[in-house]
Amino acid sequence: MGDSTEGNTVDAATAAAKQKAIDEWLPVTASRHAKWWYSAFHNLTAMVGAGVLSLPYAMSHLGWGPGATMLILSWIITFYTLWQMVQMHEMVPGKRFDRYHELGQEAFGEKLGLWIVIPQQIVVEVGTCIVYMITGGKSLKKIHDSLCPDCKDIRTTFWIMIFASVNFVLAQCPNFNSISIVSFAAAVMSITYSIIAWGTSIKKGVEPNVNYSITSYSTADSVFNFLSALGDIAFAYAAHNVVMEIQATIPSTPETPSKKPMWKGCVFAYLGVAFCYFPVSFIGYYVFGNKVDDNILISLERPVWLIAAANLFVVLHVIGGYQVSFNIFQFIFILSFLLNLRKFSCNYCLISLSREKQVFAMPVFDMMETYLVKTLNFKPCFSLRFVTRSIFVALTMLIGMCIPFFGSLLGFLGGFALAPTSYFLPCIIWLKLKKPKRFSLSWTINWFCIIFGVLLMTLSPIGALRNIIISAKNYKLFS
Repeated sequence: MGDSTEGNTVDAATAAAKQKAIDEWLPVTASRHAKWWYSAFHNLTAMVGAGVLSLPYAMSHLGWGPGATMLILSWIITFYTLWQMVQMHEMVPGKRFDRYHELGQEAFGEKLGLWIVIPQQIVVEVGTCIVYMITGGKSLKKIHDSLCPDCKDIRTTFWIMIFASVNFVLAQCPNFNSISIVSFAAAVMSITYSIIAWGTSIKKGVEPNVNYSITSYSTADSVFNFLSALGDIAFAYAAHNVVMEIQATIPSTPETPSKKPMWKGCVFAYLGVAFCYFPVSFIGYYVFGNKVDDNILISLERPVWLIAAANLFVVLHVIGGYQVSFNIFQFIFILSFLLNLRKFSCNYCLISLSREKQVFAMPVFDMMETYLVKTLNFKPCFSLRFVTRSIFVALTMLIGMCIPFFGSLLGFLGGFALAPTSYFLPCIIWLKLKKPKRFSLSWTINWFCIIFGVLLMTLSPIGALRNIIISAKNYKLFS
């Protein structure tokens, strides 16, 4: 009897040691040493990206009144829902919800919570990475065409491949800390190219015969473009998918819970968002009117060196943004069965399980590797990371090469995928867990956000999908 008890104790200790080693290898649970400024630049990098370049174009389809209202109201609503998520990170004493789906499971149950949150994250993260592929490739092409207008034209697909090659390398970085410099640089780049976009627009001056009327070939065209533009704006507010994972890297004590430094960083990040979004949107639309391109940097032609530099900053930013938003273990789960990766051998594990090498979280890799290591029982090793992450980068590259419809893709993803996770899902979870009194201020605000977000999710993909279909009629693959 004693031997059996002793054996059980040994087995339990062995299992605990194995679990501890895995947790120290996984990005999110490896270490919690982040400061508030990490929250600031990680959130700013995740938020301000490709979407800011399309905001003047969205304004051209909405007009001054609806456009400004939508832009400001979205900023307020998503700022509020961001606050909710930060507050709910440690709402259960002694427990931290380190991942978005864990919060969903607390609200809706272990299985239902996964089914509600995970599919939305799949669409958000894959879609964002595809958009970043397109943005990076087109920006590289713009740099080439600006600096060498007489050179031979190079197809956009080749530029997307060049951009993807950088991400093949950076995708192997083990955690957030290993790309913290990249993420910080990306945040600086986002502010810089936003300033260049609206600053150069001011210097250029208002276009002759500028027109602020909504251009369309028909009433239906006007309505569908209006709906698509709503999605463009929704896409610009996309950081909520990595908020819980970013906060997971911040230490927490009863005296100083993680929500205090996290929220401080979020406030600075959202001030940066306002500084980037509002001037680009309003000044860009004011200067170009309804003739603005779906990427404002394309509308700007002079000075050549500055526009080329701005596009270079866009490339540097989306490289960092791609890594931050790469949060897709579910996608690898599908691949593991399609490719029968269970048979893949990790005989040469090149990554140490030491805590020192795993400092910050990349939610993408954490969720992916959590499933592969804990559920499919892969050994935590470099080979596993290299294969799965490279497959993901390759697939997002190929999809981006096939459907490089920047503006319409933003509108579709913004409404269909980002509206739920950023606009109303946090409110539903808040009502479920906090249970505010019916018709109280909190109850009313949350229901307003839910209704607004559901309408946005329902209407905006309709117009964007129509535009994608129309654009695809005249498009040749890999052109």
